Parts: sequence; structure tokens; C-alpha cells
Amino acid sequence: MPSSPQSEKELHGSGYAPHPVAVREQLKRLLAHPLFTHSKRYPVLLAYSVEQTLLGNASELKERTIGIEAFGRDPSYDVNLDPVVRTTAAEVRKRLIQYYYSPKHAGELIVEMPLGSYVPAFREPVVPAHEAAAEPAVAYAAAASPQHSAAQPGAPAPPREPSANRRLWVAMGVALALLAGFGLGRIGLPRQTSNLERFWAPITSASSRITYCLGMPADDASPAKVALSQGMPVLGGMDVSDVITLSRSIIPLAPRHDAFRVVSASQTPFAELRESPFVLIGAFDNIWTMRITQNLPFGFETDNQIQKLVDRKSAPPRFWTLEWQVPNTKLAKDYAIVARIHDIVTGQPVIIVAGILGEGTEAASEVVSNPVYLDAMLKKAPRNWEQLNLEAVIETNVVEGHPGPPSVLAVETW
Repeated sequence: MPSSPQSEKELHGSGYAPHPVAVREQLKRLLAHPLFTHSKRYPVLLAYSVEQTLLGNASELKERTIGIEAFGRDPSYDVNLDPVVRTTAAEVRKRLIQYYYSPKHAGELIVEMPLGSYVPAFREPVVPAHEAAAEPAVAYAAAASPQHSAAQPGAPAPPREPSANRRLWVAMGVALALLAGFGLGRIGLPRQTSNLERFWAPITSASSRITYCLGMPADDASPAKVALSQGMPVLGGMDVSDVITLSRSIIPLAPRHDAFRVVSASQTPFAELRESPFVLIGAFDNIWTMRITQNLPFGFETDNQIQKLVDRKSAPPRFWTLEWQVPNTKLAKDYAIVARIHDIVTGQPVIIVAGILGEGTEAASEVVSNPVYLDAMLKKAPRNWEQLNLEAVIETNVVEGHPGPPSVLAVETW
């Protein structure tokens, strides 16, 4: 069987394996549809199962694992008394069928969840017979070389047109994350500890359960909630980028199979954050990120309703704020913080992955899950960074609503 790309189609057993970029694009369409946005559980299960499948963890998508990792159930919970995964999966299957039944979704990559399994399957888009010959070159233009990015007349446009470098970095990111998070950790060969493992060590070495604290749901009426609609898709009231970030930041825990819980910032009291190490995802929609970063070298502030990432140590003061291609409509550039600190208020190790908007958060998540980007950040840190608090400013260019590869603008340690 030839190994060269065939319109970016690959054979995986007897199944169809589209390019991960195409799958993630389709996932965002699904999660932004009313069939999923009006629920809290259905989009979480769909996003988690798709992302874990793309990361090579399909064999671990079992009922108990999903209940613990996606829905925050206790590791000892009784799946018979609490069938949340089974009932949610049944509804997800039904809603996927409803979605693709609509003619306006013809030509889209098909995501389905077979009966008796929590592993999503991917099928080629269904197109009219006269368009079938042209479809592979069009639907997967984003995953092919740049010269194939132009669609044929009358054919549907590709979901996005990332550059060749973007596609390369995405592929490298997934491959390297899998290598660091799973392959080396399981075969037991002698090896040096990677930077990825050392970066996450204060979190993963803890004996207590780790807490992932996400931004507030979009329907939260708390006065502390800062509305950030900006057209970003939400799932179950949560930013899709936060859920993608959650999936990526679970990678370092996988080799240890550590227990963790996922909570919303709006429902997390201070006492819970004192119990164990935690990971903060999101900025202006996460009150704990805002509080913990308020005295750090880099932090988030609002000035005359303009959201900024500020450098509090520079003289004169400098800051970064959103750049728009179309004001308040089409984002061109976002900024984020990646931090690894020992928080003196809670007394716990904390990792922060937070952008001004969701695109920045998603770009920052690549830094903490992809050895390539993490190593680039650590090159700007002192050799003894492991013994220090570390904070970095991340920049990403946004193209058609999707973040590009992250760039490290500044690093502070103390």
C-alpha cells in the first residue's frame, strides 16, 4: 500500500481517517449548532471523544474513563447507578443523525458515534455523483499542498486554508505530544526526562487529585462574568477553545493515569483550590485567573472596556491588545499567558493557560502540550527554570477564526 498522500486520505484498518485539521473544523461546526449549544453534556462528550481519538487514545474511550475525565465523576463511581455517559452518548448519536439529515450539511465531513462504542467514526462527505470525482481535492485542500488550495468551479469551498507551515506544525504537534505523553511513557525504555514532563512535574507529581478550572459558562449571570461573545462558538455555555485546551492539557497526565476533576470558575470556591494543584484555563471569563495573575509580572486588565495583556515590570509600561482585521468582527491577532508558578495565596502549584479571547487560549495550549513550542519558550528562560516561577507572553495570528502557531514574545522568571 503506498504511503504517499492520496488527497490526504489514509487507510486506518478498514476505516476512513481524514486529516485532523479537517476533523477539528467539522467538530467546531457541530458544536456551534443549536443541536449541541443548548446542552451542557452533549458537546462535552462529543468534543472529548473526537479529540482523544485524534490524539491516538481511542482504545481508552471507555464508559468509566469518560465519566471521570469528561464529566468529573469520582474514580469509584458506579456506572450502573449513574449512567451519564450512556445516556449522553445516546443523545449525541441522535443529534448527529439529525444534523446530517439536513440537506444544507451535505458535503461536510461526517462524524458519527456507532452503537455500542464511544469512539467516533469519520466518513467521507456525501456529495452528488457528478461532484464525487472533484470532492477529495476540494474537501481536503487544507491538508494538501498550497497549490491545491483553489477549489474547482462550482465545488464547495474548503473549511479553512491554513498555510503549509501551519499544517506542518499541527502534524508535528500531535505527533510529538503523542510521543512524549504516551509512547515513551509506556514502553519503559531508559530515557531522559523531557522538558514537557519537567514543566508539568509540580502538577503531575502531586498525590492529590488535580483540578482543571475552566472559564464561566456563557449564561452565568454573576456580576463577575465578563461577556466575551465575539462570535466564538460555545459548547454547553463554554468556549470551544477552552474545551480544546482542556483536552490538550490532559496529555501530560495520561502516562500516570492520574485522577482529576473539571470545574467551572463560577462554581469553584477558594477552599477547593487550596486542596490540590490546579490548572486555570481562560482569562477574562475565569475569575481565578484574573485574581491570581493580578500581582504577576504579566497579567490581564481592562482599560476603558479594552481588554489588555500588560507587562507590569517594564518601563515605560507596555501592553498587548487584540488586533482586528474587521473591528470587533474579524480577529487578526490575539495574545495569551502561559504560567507555571507556586501560588502563595492558595499554597499550590498552578499552571495558567489563558488568552484575551479563546483563540489566544487555544494557541497557549499548544505551548504546554507540544514539546516543540514548549522548548522554544524555555530557550528564553534561565537554565534553572525548574526551580523558578515562570510566566510567558504568547502571540498568535488568527486566520478565519483559527489561531496559527504560537510565538513567544517575552518570558519572566522569579
